[in-house]
Amino acid sequence: MRGWDDLYPLPVPPSWVPGAAVGILSLHFMQKLLFPYFWADLRYLLKVFTYGLRMEMYRLQGRVVTVLDKFVKLAEKQPHKPFLIYEGTVHSYRDVDRRSNRIAQVFLQHEALKEGDTVALLMGNEPDFIHVWFGLAKLGCVVAFLNFNVRFRSLLHCVSSCEPKILVVGADLLGTLEEILPKLQKDVSVWIMAKDSRFPGVHTLLDKIEAASEDPVPVNRCSANNLKSAVLYIFTSGTTGLPKAAVISHLQILKGAAGLWAFGATSEDIIYITLPLYHSAASLLGIGGCIELGATCVLKKKFSASQFWSDCRRYNVTVIQYIGELCRYLCNQPVKEGEKNHKVRLAVGNGVRNDVWREFLDRFGAIKICEFYGATEGNICFMNHTGKIGSVGRTNFFYKLFFPFDLIKYDFQKDEPIRNKHGWCEKVKKGEAGLLISKVNAKNPFFGYAGNKRHTEKKLLCEVFKKGDLYFNTGDLMVQDHDNFLYFWDRIGDTFRWKGENVATTEVSDVIVMLDFIQEANVYGVSVPDHEGKAGMASLILKHNASLDLEQMYKQVVTYLPSYACPLFLRVQEKMEMTGTFKQQKFRLVDEGFNPSTITDPLYFLDNSKKAYVLLTKELHEMILSGKMKL
Repeated sequence: MRGWDDLYPLPVPPSWVPGAAVGILSLHFMQKLLFPYFWADLRYLLKVFTYGLRMEMYRLQGRVVTVLDKFVKLAEKQPHKPFLIYEGTVHSYRDVDRRSNRIAQVFLQHEALKEGDTVALLMGNEPDFIHVWFGLAKLGCVVAFLNFNVRFRSLLHCVSSCEPKILVVGADLLGTLEEILPKLQKDVSVWIMAKDSRFPGVHTLLDKIEAASEDPVPVNRCSANNLKSAVLYIFTSGTTGLPKAAVISHLQILKGAAGLWAFGATSEDIIYITLPLYHSAASLLGIGGCIELGATCVLKKKFSASQFWSDCRRYNVTVIQYIGELCRYLCNQPVKEGEKNHKVRLAVGNGVRNDVWREFLDRFGAIKICEFYGATEGNICFMNHTGKIGSVGRTNFFYKLFFPFDLIKYDFQKDEPIRNKHGWCEKVKKGEAGLLISKVNAKNPFFGYAGNKRHTEKKLLCEVFKKGDLYFNTGDLMVQDHDNFLYFWDRIGDTFRWKGENVATTEVSDVIVMLDFIQEANVYGVSVPDHEGKAGMASLILKHNASLDLEQMYKQVVTYLPSYACPLFLRVQEKMEMTGTFKQQKFRLVDEGFNPSTITDPLYFLDNSKKAYVLLTKELHEMILSGKMKL
């Protein structure tokens, strides 16, 4: 009897097949060993290329498609889909479109606004922030987002620097308006989100919205003809001085809005935004990202660590936005049962420390942390698409073709880039900290700041590596390791970061020296264990025969500065040390910190529970280091 194999003989593969299989396996293992991030890099670069190609196709077709255009199309395509969920109330794409139309109609009827006019917006996180923003954008206006934490002189400076025709103020910020109203320029028309006003000459908006038409404004009012034209002003402390109005173009909004998509978010995602909308992270990446995806956004009035995960469960949140401080606050909450019982799969943000990153993942589950780097006004962005803990992103040969940048040597004493004998800057080696600079060209422009050409010019470096080249100075020190991962190292200049905000030291010192007993103030940031960023500290020189009035000092800083900019520590010195270039010496003071065991000068601490500056004792210092004293 014949066997099965005799009836149906198995085919014999050609002799080259086993060799090919071994070769493919060898190549696979070689790739894993020598190029472990090849496929992740390729996927990311393909996304970057795809998005760039799409925008180039629009340009070749003579079409200018903005994020606002995409939103209006989505309101037609998916009118009933939730766009915003706020305090349990759902606002569909159509709802937001129609209410923003009403607001556009109000200003069209009551104000002689022209295309390109600026309107300043002083509002907290609420749906009407977005309605007003979109409504004004439909009129072709530039909208300036004001930081509602900024007070008095700084706020007046912000308003004047963007030269608005109108200031729109939220109902919960009327106290702030009352502070600045007497000194506000008379040609600025003020509108408040209320039905009646107790301020003479101040217009009300809510009553007029209710009576306005929902019809779209004429298309010629809102159609953009250039992606590089300004559409927003977002304020940033930058590296020096008072806040500056960074010019944000349609192009930058489109790039920011693509961030969530690039990290893998989809139209089915529900994004939770607790960051303030005046920040580019919340407005461009968050709201803009929702529009790019056609997704849903859950908007929170203010971040709450105790309500965070219950909100995520209640609204089936799948994507969250963070800054480093936010993750730390969540990790500092008491441990509860079921903390991994949620649907969050992506966390997008920046500034999280390595230890907090690990603790966050251990405690709250397999969430992909999508760390990125980008400055509001900058022309460079890095995205950590591999999930490498601690890194802000990764670069390679092809990425640098799209977005040319370098890390250059920096002189910390002179506070400027190091140039060789030929006058050129020098690149740092891998593993060394260097100043991040990015090339300014037609594809990666720098739009500068509104109202101050000098500030714009100060952010640019000329003749860096060759004659005629031009680079944007990020003001950030970075390190690139041998695997081409990038890590944030520190900031340069007169600035530090605290509570997720940039603090300009000159702004703080200007407020302190207004006191009649202060001769000079040197403000800097000091590291505090288990806290992101640096806490503010001021070294003070008292006037001759004057004494330190701690009560007056407390009143001054809390009145004129946002809470995150108030110095937590004071140090009283007899004389101010200067550098060789006659600048205030900060490096030694930063190194010495706020330890009363090693510093003989009197030290004081801002105790928020007592609403006063108190003597910084060794016991109090220990409480701060151990985390028992809340900062």
